[in-house]
Amino acid sequence: MAEERILEVKNLKKHFNLGKNKVLKAVNDVTFHVNKGETFGLVGESGCGKSTIGRTIIGLYNRTEGDVVFDGENVHELSEKEMFKLRQKMQMIFQDPYASLNPRSTVREVIAEPMEVHKLYKSKKEQTERVYQLLEEVGLNRDHADRYPHEFSGGQRQRIGIARALALNPDFIIADEPISALDVSVQAQVVNLLKELQEEKGLTFLFIAHDLSMVKQISDRIGVMYLGNMVELTVSDSLYENPLHPYTQALLSAIPIPDPDIEETRERIILQGELPSPINPPSGCVFRTRCPFAMEICGQEKPEWQEVEENHFVACHLYNEQVKKDRVKEPVVNIR
Repeated sequence: MAEERILEVKNLKKHFNLGKNKVLKAVNDVTFHVNKGETFGLVGESGCGKSTIGRTIIGLYNRTEGDVVFDGENVHELSEKEMFKLRQKMQMIFQDPYASLNPRSTVREVIAEPMEVHKLYKSKKEQTERVYQLLEEVGLNRDHADRYPHEFSGGQRQRIGIARALALNPDFIIADEPISALDVSVQAQVVNLLKELQEEKGLTFLFIAHDLSMVKQISDRIGVMYLGNMVELTVSDSLYENPLHPYTQALLSAIPIPDPDIEETRERIILQGELPSPINPPSGCVFRTRCPFAMEICGQEKPEWQEVEENHFVACHLYNEQVKKDRVKEPVVNIR
């Protein structure tokens, strides 16, 4: 039985015009889908375009090219009125739990604001009861409703942000690095909370993060981003057990293993060179300037997005059949 897709991102591009003929290619021809009820993890280094994808999906940024189809509707072709209605189904949890909350509003006002905008309840009493219910669902209590954001810890503020995202009873939530600003001990609590809410409410998540070890705990499938491009995508277990792209292999090698004997002997992949600028990305494969396996073809052609194994996609010339034959016949010139 085929999975029901709630979101389809097709050949999405988001470029920013910086003036003086400079164009920042934040997202460059990215395609993926999210199935209903799953958590899709989007990972990569800072500046790779993952947060830009999230903001373009929800309509905070206009697309440059491509399509974002949510629940059968093309997000960037909707009227303002239609987009307003769509907001009830699709919400966002932001990275900084302090900056995303109005410091002059009480927690009650912060959570109630989307309800008022969308006129969900006829009476203040109903609305207030819903606020109390949401606070309890995220592990806070009613007494917190009349306090201000600065009176809470980082983890508690993020719980308030989650409560606000749940206020409109959405089907799909984009969690944009929701744990990166939190202490490690609190990160696990927030991830567990999201998993519990997903199970209770049947939510679908796009979970954006740079911490691969934490992404594994929550994601069903994971897409790996590098310099605005998707380089690998597969189910969570396959990515960790058999990473195909050299960049993914390097990312995974950086995850500490809680066994000192294994940690001491295992090989760490250290990428050489600096992350190129998305204003002037390398020709061909964007990863070739840091790739230990870079070949002549990598500077000439952009690698195709292909399914190497079942449900395991990668964009890398190492898995091109003709390149594999050539590598057997004669040594390939390494190029950076």
